[in-house]
Amino acid sequence: MSGILWLASYPKSGNTWLRAFLHNLLRNARTPFDINRMSELTAGDSQAHWYRRLDHRPPAALGAEDLARLRPGVHALIAESARDTVMVKTHNALVEADGVPMITQSLTAAAIYVVRNPLDVVVSYAHHLGQPTDDIITLMGTRGFRSPAVADQVPEHHSDWSTHVESWTASSHPQLHVVRYEDMSRRPGPTFRAIVAFLGLKPPRERLERAMRHSSFRSMRAQEDRTGFIERTPSQDRFFRAGKVGSWREVLDDAQVRRVVERHRAQMERFGYLPPGYESTRERDAGR
Repeated sequence: MSGILWLASYPKSGNTWLRAFLHNLLRNARTPFDINRMSELTAGDSQAHWYRRLDHRPPAALGAEDLARLRPGVHALIAESARDTVMVKTHNALVEADGVPMITQSLTAAAIYVVRNPLDVVVSYAHHLGQPTDDIITLMGTRGFRSPAVADQVPEHHSDWSTHVESWTASSHPQLHVVRYEDMSRRPGPTFRAIVAFLGLKPPRERLERAMRHSSFRSMRAQEDRTGFIERTPSQDRFFRAGKVGSWREVLDDAQVRRVVERHRAQMERFGYLPPGYESTRERDAGR
């Protein structure tokens, strides 16, 4: 395998967890790998320094057409930064924007996509951005949404949650591996073994289990408490806040749950995320 291995997800869906696991595994870390050094093995396709190598202007000065023009060259620079496969974090949807693909297929070796229940994403994303839950529900339902540029990042094209998920997962492909956040949490053994098998790796069992322990939520939260985490936003007390499956039940009211389900029903049904009381499309059709 050579080229770019995309580590893809909608924001707040488990990308950091996946990267931490891979760093601990590949570095064969005897103690938990430093969460603030994850850029050693994984690049980010929205990191402004890649774009500055082709255009010295700051991210806020680059318009959508500028970014589209530069993007293939940026992906080429990233691919050339390693002798073999380079792992690249992305929150971009697998779509075209301004006439240019957000993901350059000719440089792509493979992809791992992490999907998470959008009801839990709403809760986590609201804390991450420091915004009201209802605003986040609207944001996650906005087709074509792009994040704003910041000092060290160019805008990302997230679109809405359903479009993001469908763009990456609608078609099966031998070089695509899809992982549910919930399985990473509830069935870590088989889930992380499947990731390792997809990558063609055969680590000893002890090494694999150690990587899983060192990248657990508890381990990463303990690191953040000691040294902080560079990916924490000013709105957050901590980045690793809860990591809990099903936390939406304690936070969202019925109207908010209904808004999410009505906007994202099809993809929620695909991944088993419809909450109790919301019949599936097949069940509705059978009742007609």
